[in-house]
Amino acid sequence: MKKLILLAIAACLVFAWGCSKKVKTEPEVVVVEEKEVMVEEKAPVTDPMQVYKAEYDALPVSHTVTKGECLWWIAEYKHVYNDPFMWPLIYKANRDQIKNPDLIYPGQQFEVPRYGFDLEEVKAARKDAGAPWKALEPGEDAMLPAEMRAALGYSF
Repeated sequence: MKKLILLAIAACLVFAWGCSKKVKTEPEVVVVEEKEVMVEEKAPVTDPMQVYKAEYDALPVSHTVTKGECLWWIAEYKHVYNDPFMWPLIYKANRDQIKNPDLIYPGQQFEVPRYGFDLEEVKAARKDAGAPWKALEPGEDAMLPAEMRAALGYSF
């Protein structure tokens, strides 16, 4: 019986190890058609503030709620504000849809205000959200209008 088990194990090892072949595969060749595109050359923007303004203006101005999200998380997204303490700005802009800021539902479409608020409103929103009193100004990595960043002395 022992010999039969050892023979079966040996046969399995031989088949598993000796029977597999190394297959050389050739890399897949992808053919891409080149099209000639005429692009107007614009003068490169070298002012960091102008570059930041262009990036800020390209950020989305609305957000559709998905399952499990809350206003805190939405405000924390890099493409929204990159600062969770700024969620009251979203709440105030969407009071017609949000009765209780703790209850938002999948599928709701919220406006993300990009302009129309000043630094004092941001500080008040951060205070309402529970930011430490020593840190009412948004952090340097927060997504703010360029003029507000400049007023705070943040780099671009």
